[in-house]
Amino acid sequence: MVKLVNIRRYFLLLLFIVAPLTDLAAEGKEAAARQAALEWLAFVDTMQYEVSWKEAASLFKEQVSMADWVKAVMAARSPLGNLVARHPVSATYATSLPGAPDGEYVVLQFQASFENKAQAVETVTPMLDEGKWRVSGYYIQSALEHTTGLS
Repeated sequence: MVKLVNIRRYFLLLLFIVAPLTDLAAEGKEAAARQAALEWLAFVDTMQYEVSWKEAASLFKEQVSMADWVKAVMAARSPLGNLVARHPVSATYATSLPGAPDGEYVVLQFQASFENKAQAVETVTPMLDEGKWRVSGYYIQSALEHTTGLS
């Protein structure tokens, strides 16, 4: 009985030591992925679309050609105007995402405002690609404007 109690104590102690280390590791990955995403977004923000494609993850480049990416990002971003502000909203570490091979990903969401659109949500998904965090996906959704019809 004494050994069982001691084993439980050691196990609990081990959990208290290891759990925070695991959280720190995920936080470190999220921070590195966020930095990579912000650096990549800077290319998009300054209309360096070809560079953003070149700096994207290999998975990204396998899914969309440079020409198609440039057309798509221009269509999505040009009407919005220049970036005014961007603030991180969330970061979620994952090893599996729908439609993507298993790997290390961080799904980031940013609240953004632009000259011609006050509110938008950007979702940027960096992945660990050959030892470096690179963007594997980008999606921007403009906030819907609601009118009530009431005078």
